[in-house]
Amino acid sequence: MVFQSTQDCVMLDPDVSYEVPRGTDTKAQINHVIINQKQENGAPVSGKGKRRLFTKGHHSKRMVVFVAIFLIVTLFILYNSNSANETYEAFKVIGYNSATKNTDLKKWARKDGYVPVFGSEIDHAECVIRMNDAPTSGFEADVGNKTSLRVVAFSSVIRVVRKPQEFLNCSDCLSVIFWGPPTKIGREANGALYRLIHRVAATYTNLTTFTVTSSKMRKFDALFQKETGRDRQKSQSWLSTGWFTMVIAIEICDKIKVYGMVPPNYCGRHPQPKRMPYHYYKPRGPDECVTYLQNERGRRGNHHRFITEKQVFARWAKIYNISFVHPTW
Repeated sequence: MVFQSTQDCVMLDPDVSYEVPRGTDTKAQINHVIINQKQENGAPVSGKGKRRLFTKGHHSKRMVVFVAIFLIVTLFILYNSNSANETYEAFKVIGYNSATKNTDLKKWARKDGYVPVFGSEIDHAECVIRMNDAPTSGFEADVGNKTSLRVVAFSSVIRVVRKPQEFLNCSDCLSVIFWGPPTKIGREANGALYRLIHRVAATYTNLTTFTVTSSKMRKFDALFQKETGRDRQKSQSWLSTGWFTMVIAIEICDKIKVYGMVPPNYCGRHPQPKRMPYHYYKPRGPDECVTYLQNERGRRGNHHRFITEKQVFARWAKIYNISFVHPTW
């Protein structure tokens, strides 16, 4: 099969033989072979011969089209292959050279990418105080394992009792203090929480169990009013477990180191601090700053005044040898 790229194209199928008179030009040959369709003896080609010649010619045309498409596709693949190589070479040289810029590592390096591990340091303290149902199992590297005293709010009693091996029956658990309104845990209430706390004391004899008396609760309220200028009940404020724990720590300790408490102005900084869970053991729980701000600004119902309490703690730190770690302030 021959394909010539000239204005007059000739296609000859090798499967058919044609005899053309000598001395005849190309067009005459084509007319003699294809148009006139003569036999050697000069008689017209029969109908069967015409069909055979037409079929052969149509098949040859399809073969030419197929070969043409094959050649075009092959050339396209080769072109793209060469272009890809050129593109890669250009990226390898130009792209790399444009990225070679000096970095000021003094500005790049920051301390906030490194988180200290305090577990061992905490366990070496003489007295370790924890609050409510904050666990140590699974978090030993960060918060240690030792617990000398646990301060538990009336609202957390059920959660603590549900995990006795974690909070009540552990070998290093020494004491627990339950606090709450007299109507909830006081002797005069004689309610479900009061009976449950006494059952805990009778069951887990390894613990020394305490409850805050009614008179002591009134002293905590008076202390809040003296330090903040607000009446707790009239301002619809709930004292937090942190408030009770800080006062108890000052009563029994000569030196106090507080881990994980942010300063009073932390949530008002710009830009806003990155999201952190309110509880370290509930990573998908409420955001720390959202919780602080909602409680501080709440006017309907009773709320903890976390930020106000931290302002008081900051003043106490200068008097009672209190330091704050992670963050340090």
